[in-house]
Amino acid sequence: MDERQDFTLILKSRFPIVLLETHEESRATSLLENICNFEEWAFFTWSVTEGIHRYGKTDRIPMTQEFTAALRHIDVTPQNGVYALLDAHPYLDNPVNQRLLREIALGYNQTARTLVFVSSSIEMPPELARMSARFRLSVLDAAGVREVIRDEAKLYESREGRKPRGTQESVDLLAQHLAGMCRDDARRLVRQAIAEDGEIDQKDIERILRFKHDSLGKGGVLSFEPDIAKFQDIGGLQNLKRWLERRKPVFLGAADAKGLDTPKGILLLGVQGGGKSLAAKAVAGTWGIPLLALDFATLYNKFYGETEKNLRESLQAAESMAPCVLWVDEIEKGLASDASGATDGGVSRRVLGTLLTWMSDRKSRVFLVATSNDISQLPPELLRKGRFDEIFFVDLPDAATRGEILGIHLRRRKQDPKSFDLKRLVQASEGFSGAEIEQAIVSALYEGLARKTALSTELVEEELRNTRPLSVTMAEQVAELRAWAAERTVPAN
Repeated sequence: MDERQDFTLILKSRFPIVLLETHEESRATSLLENICNFEEWAFFTWSVTEGIHRYGKTDRIPMTQEFTAALRHIDVTPQNGVYALLDAHPYLDNPVNQRLLREIALGYNQTARTLVFVSSSIEMPPELARMSARFRLSVLDAAGVREVIRDEAKLYESREGRKPRGTQESVDLLAQHLAGMCRDDARRLVRQAIAEDGEIDQKDIERILRFKHDSLGKGGVLSFEPDIAKFQDIGGLQNLKRWLERRKPVFLGAADAKGLDTPKGILLLGVQGGGKSLAAKAVAGTWGIPLLALDFATLYNKFYGETEKNLRESLQAAESMAPCVLWVDEIEKGLASDASGATDGGVSRRVLGTLLTWMSDRKSRVFLVATSNDISQLPPELLRKGRFDEIFFVDLPDAATRGEILGIHLRRRKQDPKSFDLKRLVQASEGFSGAEIEQAIVSALYEGLARKTALSTELVEEELRNTRPLSVTMAEQVAELRAWAAERTVPAN
């Protein structure tokens, strides 16, 4: 009802041109028919195949299939009414059509003809844009998706004689990921999920996430990351894990979380190889939501204004995938610049402004996880409270965490940690990052293969002894980073 009232208000506001961008053409025309019947307005449709005809009638106005001819007819007709122009956007570049549209619009006070463009995408010429209003059909919320699921489940039961299977968790995830989509797409995906095997399961969730990502078409600036982890795959980071566990129900819209602000995101600062990127992946994996990576390398464009446009489109695309995690790895490389922006023409400053505005104003459930190795290069505006919910420092792993990391990487390579002297390896790996410990195990495996012997404590220890970790080769930088973080960040472990 609200949608019909809102659309009626626009039509009554005397805009001669209304732009309705949608993939749900039948729903749009049905809504227009409903409004026009209620308001007692004449309603016509045009398409390149049918020409102009009164909606619901079989009679067509001859010789109006060609768009210019259709506009000439509308321009001279004394018939008031609403004209839905279906997929007319390819013809808007024609200067004759532009002039005819302008004459129809300027004549609105004498003959009230409202032209409603119904297309998936519409770019109106500037001289006509000021005479136009835009309207968007409402999208489904989670409650609407559940209604669609119930309808499709009943159809399946009546057809197959049995109810579809599925856990409540799977149904909740399905509703969560379909929320925000148009009704037709959501119904098709639900029908496919149930019809395939009579069950709603994790495979259906993954298919829906792929569908949503494929529909973005952002040319590599925003990428879907299928390789996500879970926190049991990561050693340590106990404070970070606890913080995220407390906020998971609120972010996912738990019924008892009303009144709490939706978590916005975190900044993970730390030593290279400490597990920041893996932690970003684990947020998505543990929360059961998609992970999108924003690549600043493909964001920048040599043409003026295109870089900021790429960022805005990427952030809008992330919002269309909500709920999701948006991961920006090594964010300082995309935003670091001199204060004046003189070295890059001010592009990085404008990109920063666009990002900061989005971080402050967004209402969608997009959880931003940014990682950084060098806090000195980050602009201070990004670090103030309110941009991120928290800044965590991922330090080099302590002894207990190194033991966990060793066990995780040994099991991952089909080795039994009980066959190794982990205490010796923990001691030998002091000052090593998680990535450096993993690489020592990998190198030991290669060495064992060359010697034709099984992986052993001695082989791993030998590789650790022969490696100079980053904490040694870059001791001054690591010490400076730790000193900065000591009073300004929350320890992740």
